[in-house]
Amino acid sequence: MKVVAFNGSARKDGNTAIMVNYVLRELESEGIETELIQFSGKSIRGCLACYSCFEKKNQRCSNTSDIGNECIEKIIEADGVILASPTYFSDVSAELKALIDRAGLVAKANDSLFRRKVGAAVVAVRRGGEIHAFDTINHFFLISEMIIPGSIYWNMGFGLDKGQVENDEEGIRTMKTLGRNMAWLLKKIHA
Repeated sequence: MKVVAFNGSARKDGNTAIMVNYVLRELESEGIETELIQFSGKSIRGCLACYSCFEKKNQRCSNTSDIGNECIEKIIEADGVILASPTYFSDVSAELKALIDRAGLVAKANDSLFRRKVGAAVVAVRRGGEIHAFDTINHFFLISEMIIPGSIYWNMGFGLDKGQVENDEEGIRTMKTLGRNMAWLLKKIHA
């Protein structure tokens, strides 16, 4: 089994990545392979609304100028997906939203490609607006017919400067519990 995580933050190895890595370590301790893809320094553009994915039905986006198709392929190959983002004006980063829009349309065009995969949201936030970002990611999972594991609280960590989320003890416990619950769910599905 494999889980792929996408860090939609412009900051490489910042608070969002720190939170995701707590989840990934729990998955790895349960024998699940993981991969973290960070969008920092990479380009991904929004959906062109050309609907070529519905015409071709080849599990790909017509836009080949960025990492979009590479990300879609990683999701197709994975059993579980983590989408992570900092909170930008009460929502996910533009890069993560671009992945959601493009991957979502390609999946719908190809008979719900992500159906029954496990999906988890992770959100980093300075002060507020995180619930909307959390909902954006979970709405993508739900419309994609994916299964969402829970945790002890909403999957978020508080901090502004790089590393400050390490002071959010409840956030860290939430990420660790999310990782254990995600591992349990993946094992039940693939038993």
